[in-house]
Amino acid sequence: MILDGRIVAQKVLAEVRGGVERLRAATGVRPALAVVLVGDDAPSKIYIANKKKAADGVGIDSRDFIYPQGLGRAQLLELMGRLNRDPAVHGILLQLPLPDGLDADEAIAAIAPTKDVDGFHPENLGRLLAGSPTVVPCTPAGCLEILDHYGADLKGAEAVVVGRSVVVGKPLAQLLLARHATVTMCHTRTRDLAAHTRRADILCVAAGRAGVVTGGMVKEGAWVVDVGVNRLQSGKVVGDVDFESVQRRARGVTPVPGGVGPMTVAMLMKNTLAAAERQTKR
Repeated sequence: MILDGRIVAQKVLAEVRGGVERLRAATGVRPALAVVLVGDDAPSKIYIANKKKAADGVGIDSRDFIYPQGLGRAQLLELMGRLNRDPAVHGILLQLPLPDGLDADEAIAAIAPTKDVDGFHPENLGRLLAGSPTVVPCTPAGCLEILDHYGADLKGAEAVVVGRSVVVGKPLAQLLLARHATVTMCHTRTRDLAAHTRRADILCVAAGRAGVVTGGMVKEGAWVVDVGVNRLQSGKVVGDVDFESVQRRARGVTPVPGGVGPMTVAMLMKNTLAAAERQTKR
């Protein structure tokens, strides 16, 4: 079974659209997302275009702050402070990676936790670790949304996460633990990776390496979520999972593209709506 993230994303976006309409009808407030892009990174520009299209589709006001020639540290931090203070802005998205010379951790920490719709602020990551999340990072949240949509049973399941980034691997492991899965975290330096992945009922791969997981490394009937996005020399985009060989063994597997990618954008819209609702209630 192909776990089609586009179908699940459309369901989430429809729910967000309804929530935006209800918020506007009750309060007159239209959720607004400030998108900050520093530099001229081509993939980042594509991602931002996709996010703007999604925002337009659900009724969220997307405000772009684009600096192709770059910004200095002081200018970037001043911009973050200005957006924090603007009551008409409910969410702030800082597009990564930042150009050399800028500290991503410092810039993310400068975003008000209430407006951090990516869920990367230290306070929001701490809340996730403590088991009382306010904002959940978009890609890990999207992974669980896909698994829930297709009926994967997480309670008591053996879950293996390949990848330890703060963007995907670490928060995803916390979300799976919160759903009562037994979680093993692996990475590209794990000895005998296959010995771990073959035990997994739920296998989530976010290692950033094309084809790191093949069919022989997957348990028969496992659910496989491929978070990787890798561009080959031929120009073809593939995931971290060898789709053809894994599909023959897995119960369900996400494709690349068309799997987790659309969910990341959809969950960003969901987080932006939630941020606007929280700020409106204060």
